[in-house]
Amino acid sequence: MIQYNTLIPVNRRGKELSEEERIRQMTPFLLDWYKQERRILPWRENPIPYYVWLSEIMLQQTRVEAVKPYFARFIDALPDIASLAAVDEELLLKLWEGLGYYNRVRNLKKAAQIVMEQHEGELPADYRKLLALPGIGSYTAGAIASIAYGLPVPAVDGNVLRVLSRLMADDRDIAKQSVKKHAEELLTETMPKEEASAFNQAMMEIGAVVCLPNGLPLCKTCPLAPFCLSKALGTQLNYPVKTAKKARKVEERTVLLFLYNDGVGKQIALSKREDSGLLAGMYEFPNLMGRLSKKEIANYLQKQEISYGKLRKIEDAKHVFSHIEWHMTGYEVMVDNRDNMQDKFLFVELSQLHKKYPVPSAFAAYKKWLAQYDESGKEDERGIAEASAPYHCGGEGDSERECTDTEADLYR
Repeated sequence: MIQYNTLIPVNRRGKELSEEERIRQMTPFLLDWYKQERRILPWRENPIPYYVWLSEIMLQQTRVEAVKPYFARFIDALPDIASLAAVDEELLLKLWEGLGYYNRVRNLKKAAQIVMEQHEGELPADYRKLLALPGIGSYTAGAIASIAYGLPVPAVDGNVLRVLSRLMADDRDIAKQSVKKHAEELLTETMPKEEASAFNQAMMEIGAVVCLPNGLPLCKTCPLAPFCLSKALGTQLNYPVKTAKKARKVEERTVLLFLYNDGVGKQIALSKREDSGLLAGMYEFPNLMGRLSKKEIANYLQKQEISYGKLRKIEDAKHVFSHIEWHMTGYEVMVDNRDNMQDKFLFVELSQLHKKYPVPSAFAAYKKWLAQYDESGKEDERGIAEASAPYHCGGEGDSERECTDTEADLYR
C-alpha cells in the first residue's frame, strides 16, 4: 500500500502554495489514486444521465452499500425517465420505502415530467437547465453535468467541503453558503477540464473512504497528504468547522397494531397521512400522541367502541427525522370485528402490506414485528434493509452524499 507522508508546502519559488497551486499540484496524485482505488458501483460503471441523477438523489441521505439494492429495484421497475414520469404515486413511494425523505422522490417524478415535456425525454446537458429542475440543487446539477456529460462543472457536497477544509486548514464554517460558493469557484478554476468526471468523483470518493468525518482520517493512505496543511500541523480533527445543529424536538407516540383475522389470514389496520407535511401521503399504523399505558389504551378502545380480544404491550422504537424525534411505544390489539373501524382505517392483508402499501421507515420496528405473522413480510429482513439516515442533510459521518444548502432545504 502506498503511503504519502512528505509535505509539499511551497512552490518552486519558495513561496507557500496558494489554494489554486495546491489543487493543481495535487490533482495528478488524486486522479491516479482514483483510477486504482475507486469502488465499483453500478451507476459509476454505466454513467448514463438517468442513473447518475437517480443515484445522486438516493445517496444524499444514505450510504452507498444501502443504496445498491434500492437502486437496482428502482431501475428494474422504472428503467427510464419516461416510466418515472408516468408512474403511479403509490408505486413510486413503495419503491422508495425505507430511504426516507420522500419529497426527494416526488421531486424526481416532477422533474421527469418536465424533462419529458420540455427536453424530449433527455436530461439536458446544461448545468443551468439542470439546476432549474425540481429537487436539483447546485451539487446535483454539477454531478450530473460532469459525470454524465463530462462538463467542467464542480460538484461540491459535504465530503468535498471536508476535504478542502482540511487541505487548506480553513477554519471557516462550511455550513455557510459563502464557503461553498468559494469552493465551487476554486474548483471551477482549477479542475482539469478534460477529466471533470473523474476529478469530481475522486474528490467525493476521497472524502467518503479516506478523509473520514468523526474520527481520524486515513492520512497514511491519502494521496493528498503531501499537500495537506492540517496534516502538517496535526490538526486534522479540528476541521471542518461547522455550525452545531439545532436540538431536535422529541415527540412521544403510541403505535397501535390493530390485527383482525378474517378467517383466511390476518389483516392490519392502516391510516393515511395528509397530503402535505411530514410523511405526506404515506400509510402508517394508527398512533396517538403521548406515551400511553396499557390501561389508558384500554380506556381509549372502550371509548371508541372497539371490541378486542387481546391487548399486549410490544417493543418500543425510536425514529429520528431531520428536525424531530419520535419516541414510540407499541401495542398489539387483536380486534373482534371491524364494523365501527372501517370508516377510520383501511384493513389490508399482511402480505399486501409488504407488497403494495408504502409505510415509512419510521415504523420499521413494527413492520418487523408483524413479519412473524406473514412469511412475505420477512423479505424486508432478508433483502432490502431500511436505509433511511436519521440525521439532517449534511450530517457529518452519516450520509454518503451530505446535502448542502438548496438541496438540504428541499427535504426538511
